[in-house]
Amino acid sequence: MSTQMFIGMAVQVTYFVTDLKFVSILGNDIAAGFSVAGNLWFFVLALTQILNVGTAAMVSHAVGAQQHERANLVFNQSLMLSVFMGLFVLVLLYAVARPYMHMEAADAVVAQAGIDYLVGVTPGLGIQFLMISMFATLRGTGIVKPTMIIQLITVGLNILFAAVLTLGWLTGKPYGAFGAGLATTLATIIGVIISAYYFHRHEKYVSLHREQLKPVAEVWKRLFFIGLPIGLEFMFMSLVMIVMYWVIRDFGADAQAGLAEGQGAMRFIMLPAMAVAFAAAPIAGQNFGARKPERVRETFNWAVGLSIAVMLVLTVFCQFGSHLLMHIFTYDEAVVSVGATMLMITSWNFAANGIIFSCSSMFQGLGNTWPTISSSIIRVFVFIGPAIWLSRQPHFDLVHVWYLSVCTMFLQAAVSYALLRREFRLKLTNLALPAQPA
Repeated sequence: MSTQMFIGMAVQVTYFVTDLKFVSILGNDIAAGFSVAGNLWFFVLALTQILNVGTAAMVSHAVGAQQHERANLVFNQSLMLSVFMGLFVLVLLYAVARPYMHMEAADAVVAQAGIDYLVGVTPGLGIQFLMISMFATLRGTGIVKPTMIIQLITVGLNILFAAVLTLGWLTGKPYGAFGAGLATTLATIIGVIISAYYFHRHEKYVSLHREQLKPVAEVWKRLFFIGLPIGLEFMFMSLVMIVMYWVIRDFGADAQAGLAEGQGAMRFIMLPAMAVAFAAAPIAGQNFGARKPERVRETFNWAVGLSIAVMLVLTVFCQFGSHLLMHIFTYDEAVVSVGATMLMITSWNFAANGIIFSCSSMFQGLGNTWPTISSSIIRVFVFIGPAIWLSRQPHFDLVHVWYLSVCTMFLQAAVSYALLRREFRLKLTNLALPAQPA
């Protein structure tokens, strides 16, 4: 499952990184605008995680408990919820795009580039919720191969569309940042169509039932209860990134572009550990539903051990290969220097990230993701206050932000691990006892 999830996640990250690569060719101002706009993309990602995590957890529990009808109801309710969430994103992003970009961007050119990208990508960000619902349902049943194949197809299309629309390949008419966003929208629409075809023709365990599309308050409430904390966690991460871009804006577009492309490289670097950790969620969820606590604990032990081992290897790689990695994205030495320095420093928290990912995945499997909020809130407050204070000091430098990020990440890892041990004691101690009759 980790191998197939890694490929699927790599494809998902490639959407953003591909667009970043193409707009970087157009100049640092365009790349910086695209990257600042990417923080809103990350906010939408947080909303998708509410649907994704809630659906996968509830389906996996139903599968483990052999409740087929329940799993089918959850899928249909998730599909209907995805429609409402997609419409909400469309309205929200078109409303906030312009004021947000003028607040965050280093100058007017950067701001306009970000606005153009958001205009093009917003329809795709809205419609993707349908695909998220279908993918999460498959993951809850332990199936990840079809989602991987569909994502491979869409990312290939995204690369093709981006070359044509962003740079004007074959047509001679480039659309810049707007073209990059439009390319993602077109690829996403095709991905939704293919996903719907797969469910109609090949998926047998769950299927669309019109009578089950009518909103059921109990299911929606449970979906939000499980998924909302993970969504809030991603929103907090987005808030941290917004603060980072804001405190370094006086260093210019090169600094913002370097941060963005360093973050793009980091997303790829972390994928192996994230895949291992997130593959544990449906496995733990099904065993929790089947009342097998020893297998839940064993799943966590393997997930956290493998995640830390992978992250330590990647830390060593970043200490020596950061400049080489950054040259994949850009050859502008000013941008490379910022991104490579950030990677070298922040790579020291990779092992902590492995612990956080593993704990988050287990909370999903147990069906109670609220403890993750505590660790995220602690990190947000410990980071934002000092970051703003440092930015106002006369000797403020970019590296101060990176070092502060490392310290707060280790704090979050320690809190997450302590909370998971507490959750194990509460949820698993008497899990193997026979279930009481309703």
